[in-house]
Amino acid sequence: MAMTVEELNKIKEKNKNLVLVRTLVREQGEKLAKETGYKKQVLVCGGTGCTSSGCKAVVKAFEDSIKKNGLEKEILLVKTGCFGLCALGPVVIVYPEGCFYSNATPEHVERIVKEHLMGGKIVKEYLYKETVKENNEIISLGETNFYKKQMRVALRNCGVIDPENIEEYIARDGYQALVKVLKTMKPDDVIKVISDSGLRGRGGGGFPTGKKWSFAKQEKNPVKYVCCNADEGDPGAFMDRSVLEGDPHSIIEAMAIAGYTIGAGQGYVYIRAEYPIAVKRLQIAIDQARAYGLLGENILGLGFNFDIEIRLGAGAFVCGEETALIASIEGKRGEPKPRPPFPAVQGLLGKPTVLNNVETYANIAQIILKGSEWFSSIGTEKSKGTKVFALGGKITNVGLVEIPMGTTLREIVEEIGGGIPNGKKFKAAQTGGPSGGCIPACHIDTPIDYDNLIELGSMMGSGGLIILDEDTCMVDIAKFYLDFTVEESCGKCTPCRIGTRRLNQLLEKIIEGKGEPEDLEKIEELSMHMKNTSLCALGQSAPNPVLSTMKYFKDEYVTHITDKKCPAGVCKALLSYEIEPSLCKGCTLCMRNCPVGAISGQVKEPHVIDKDKCIKCGLCQRNCKFNAIVKR
Repeated sequence: MAMTVEELNKIKEKNKNLVLVRTLVREQGEKLAKETGYKKQVLVCGGTGCTSSGCKAVVKAFEDSIKKNGLEKEILLVKTGCFGLCALGPVVIVYPEGCFYSNATPEHVERIVKEHLMGGKIVKEYLYKETVKENNEIISLGETNFYKKQMRVALRNCGVIDPENIEEYIARDGYQALVKVLKTMKPDDVIKVISDSGLRGRGGGGFPTGKKWSFAKQEKNPVKYVCCNADEGDPGAFMDRSVLEGDPHSIIEAMAIAGYTIGAGQGYVYIRAEYPIAVKRLQIAIDQARAYGLLGENILGLGFNFDIEIRLGAGAFVCGEETALIASIEGKRGEPKPRPPFPAVQGLLGKPTVLNNVETYANIAQIILKGSEWFSSIGTEKSKGTKVFALGGKITNVGLVEIPMGTTLREIVEEIGGGIPNGKKFKAAQTGGPSGGCIPACHIDTPIDYDNLIELGSMMGSGGLIILDEDTCMVDIAKFYLDFTVEESCGKCTPCRIGTRRLNQLLEKIIEGKGEPEDLEKIEELSMHMKNTSLCALGQSAPNPVLSTMKYFKDEYVTHITDKKCPAGVCKALLSYEIEPSLCKGCTLCMRNCPVGAISGQVKEPHVIDKDKCIKCGLCQRNCKFNAIVKR
């Protein structure tokens, strides 16, 4: 159906209260729930993380139990996007109470339905432990330490709406920004609002979004394009994927606004095929938007034509670079081109093209609706708004977080992240993926923004934030990221193609105990050549993990080279396992579990490890009940 603005507003009013229940505090939610017709709403996370944990079986169990008990008209079951606490999946939240059930299983469902949904008694044993206080008071997810310091703008609808239901997006002011732009704003007005907001590209470069749109608008070419980078290839990064899985219409609306602003009639979302849930939900959203007259010809009857298509990528990291991405959309090999000309002047098919990543677009509608002053009041002087991070590694609360720019690393690690597990010490944070660097513990109070991270030798990147503890070898972590860039180099330019491999060989030499003091000088010299002469950001930033770890943890490199030891006990070639005779009880457990027969000894007598045979797998140490085996 071709929708008018009036019809759009009717859909909003029809669904507003139903969705509003999911955002209110308990008392307000309970009062409003009575007016919606549903006593309870059960929201199950359907993001990739929870899907891999078995959420489909949980959803099926709820469907069967609700039907069996005749509750179809009383209980609304909704499959949402990511709630954030990915390590606790499958996640189930029941409204209006806001009760947060973690690690849900099909076996839990029948009891939740019987006791909670039907009997009104919350099943405390299944709740996320941080939502149950010592006095047995139950708090909502929003009151936990994980959420308290977050500010969800790009993620505002993730975990709140059904991403496959356009009417729930409309109920949350969806497409109202597009209406405002088409009815009341000229293209220059839009550019001014975006520019004044201070929004910078969230894909890693941090280029001012308003300026990029302005460059494209100034071009006189009658054919222009709007593209979305949803490739997201950083190891440990899942921010853009989660937005597309939980709130795909926000990207469609923002791209339509960009199309109106620069004078484009066609948009493309470039997304890797390895994101099947995101691809499916995005296609559903595009089809719904077309059916409702929000994409296509004469949108909302306001004379604007714009449509969007999906282009699947094969998973090449280099296609995160804008010129390589454009080449891939065109059906060519994904390789970068020298710039200028920049895509805003000469991009897709040689036409002016605006290209932003998913998170950047996810902010656009809110900026239009709430104004540039609202957005620019969040964050720091040069880094406005919020930033989404995929928080992973050695951290208690693994998941997706969105914090105001300027939040300190300590707040993220100790409060939002819940600290380092097992009583270990924080050692460093790796930001920016393979293009970033490591921030040591001495800088844990640094406010996170674009400029501070660059000053520390790292970068924002797309938003991967990997926490490292005291058991991490910094030489090994540098090599881990370099292994990735070696494989992902497109090979077009010599500094990247040869430089990454040579740099990797030098690190391999150090890790194997064959390093020499002069290797450190070679690493620094080669890194600077790569940064200054590589064609694109992949090669230019590939040395960053190496340079930052050498800057802050040079003593570890020196110990690997001079003492032939790995301080963290990670690098196998520099390890040895020994049995302490005074602690060994001669139980033979280590000997029986050794896969290569490297351990010998008699029952009830101290055993011995043959270091020539030992493959350093660590099985003996893991099986020893008396802590008699030490790693040196």
